[in-house]
Amino acid sequence: MMTGVAAGLGELLGVDPVLVRTALVVLTLAGGAGVLLYLAGWLLSQEPDGGAAAPPVRPETTPRKAVALGCVVLGTLLLQREVGLWFGDALVWPVALGAAGFAVLWTRGGSSERARWAALGARFPGNPFESLFSGRVSFARVAFGAMLVASGMGAFLVANHALPLAAVRNVVLAVAVTTTGLALILGPWMVRLVRQLSDERRERIRSEERAEMAAHLHDSVLHTLALIQRADAPPEVATLARRQERELRAWLHGRTAAGDERLEAAVEAAAARVEQLHNVAVDVVVVGDRPMDERSRAIVHALQEAAINAARHSGTQLVSVYVEAEPDGITAFVRDQGKGFDPDAVPSDRRGIAESIRGRMRRHGGTAAIASEPGEGTEVHLHLPREAP
Repeated sequence: MMTGVAAGLGELLGVDPVLVRTALVVLTLAGGAGVLLYLAGWLLSQEPDGGAAAPPVRPETTPRKAVALGCVVLGTLLLQREVGLWFGDALVWPVALGAAGFAVLWTRGGSSERARWAALGARFPGNPFESLFSGRVSFARVAFGAMLVASGMGAFLVANHALPLAAVRNVVLAVAVTTTGLALILGPWMVRLVRQLSDERRERIRSEERAEMAAHLHDSVLHTLALIQRADAPPEVATLARRQERELRAWLHGRTAAGDERLEAAVEAAAARVEQLHNVAVDVVVVGDRPMDERSRAIVHALQEAAINAARHSGTQLVSVYVEAEPDGITAFVRDQGKGFDPDAVPSDRRGIAESIRGRMRRHGGTAAIASEPGEGTEVHLHLPREAP
């Protein structure tokens, strides 16, 4: 954070820089050795090639490396105490215990892991040592780290004779140390809880505003568009009103404008194209939804071709499209109440039904059935199983 020494050592040794900084702080409070080691690391360090600053790296600390770093710090503390470079047991050991607890809480706890502090009941089977120092946040690791932090605070209070009601200074000291310990343990969880409540409140406000706007638009704009379609208006005006109504309803229901991503949106987009090109009303009902793939696009193209044929040849101004996405496949119906025709009498050179509907469905493992009689309208039944045979 100052000259990059701890980050460089962490990258070199494969240890999280926060743990390296914690070790240097403990050695500094023990007798000043941390400052000497930091200065030595700064003098021995060098810039990357070209003098450009390297991007920050946060290595994934393994349990073995974390324990090795703790052993190095403990051995250095004992050596300092033996040679007399020592600030006293009352200061060093509480700090060391607190730092050890912090290291256990921090080890392998990235931003995504620390967001799970509320789920303290999850335990992991297997090696208890691995469960304690690695993997996701576990109850054993949190409990062990909290115990070390509490032990460090308790040793500090006992060494400084901070007994209850002994003196105002000791009471203030005890409260401050206890509050600090609780903040270290419960701070991340409390911050996450406050953020969750704030996010939920903002989302609730947005939902209420969207519902109020939807109600207003439904009572005004959508009614006006429906009246335009029923009135004796030119076909172009009625088509424009239908398209605007469909787009507005899609927006109110939270559907995206990307018509090729979901089945329902793709069917709506196909119906809008037919309406725009042929000035007929296409009534669409879609039950269920699913992501689009190559086979789903095939049935959408087939029903679009059937709707275009109905708009061109049926003589009616209304075409009904019904699509249902089922667990075992997709079923679609395209109906009109027009003049109908005899499917067997269609000339062989007319490839719309043969290739664009039946051929397309057959190539993708589906079926297409056409029921029509002169004067009785036409119904096209399409079915596409979930898996191609």
